Amino acid sequence: MGRNSTFRVGLIVPSSNVTMETEIPAMLRGRPAIYDESYTFHSSRMRMQEVTPEELRRMDEQSEKCAIELADARCDVLAYACLIGIMAQGPGYHEESETSLYEAAAENGGEAPVVTSAGALVRAFDALEAQRVAVITPYLQHLTDTVVDYFEGEGIDVVDSISLECPDNLEVAKLDPADLLDHMDDLDHEQADAVVLSSCVQMPSLPSIQAAEDRLGKPVLSASVATTYDILNKLGRSTRVSGAGKLLSGGI
Repeated sequence: MGRNSTFRVGLIVPSSNVTMETEIPAMLRGRPAIYDESYTFHSSRMRMQEVTPEELRRMDEQSEKCAIELADARCDVLAYACLIGIMAQGPGYHEESETSLYEAAAENGGEAPVVTSAGALVRAFDALEAQRVAVITPYLQHLTDTVVDYFEGEGIDVVDSISLECPDNLEVAKLDPADLLDHMDDLDHEQADAVVLSSCVQMPSLPSIQAAEDRLGKPVLSASVATTYDILNKLGRSTRVSGAGKLLSGGI
């Protein structure tokens, strides 16, 4: 844990990701002043441009190198935020990844807890007691199927999903988060306990999370929201972020 309520957050980032380093800092820096804390953010990048199984595999192979580099900065927590990068490696891979990255950092003098966005979403569903979910992804359909299969392998029933069919990772970052409210209206979420407005940390969604939750009257979250929740839990901090949905209400 950082000194004087200052925490270093290490980010393991796909090279073409430009959203993780805006939404997660926005949530952590936007917390109430009563917590008397501050955060700094330190990134190491894995090469990835096109969201394909082959590139995702090559990208993930670079993650331990990133953890070792971030160990040099003596971070207080490490976050690997590429949901599909983890899920494309097979069922339950978030546990293997979190363990191997923790060990890599610890062996190089920078022991710190590790979260992945995939694992964070799974744990968020458990915290919300959400057994049925509906999800929106920016991916091509076959990768959305991978997300669905991964969640169902964790005992989560995906009642409906929407694929926005965007294979270029930089183009994903350009998607308008306001459009997610319209996409949500096309989602069959009546039987869902929670809705994942963005299952990808590269697809911007933060400005629409609270509006979507207010409209639905049920929990709405994203990969970034879940990752922020996990980061705060690992740091032993309150999980309250204003305007980011029920998961970050501080009461979960």
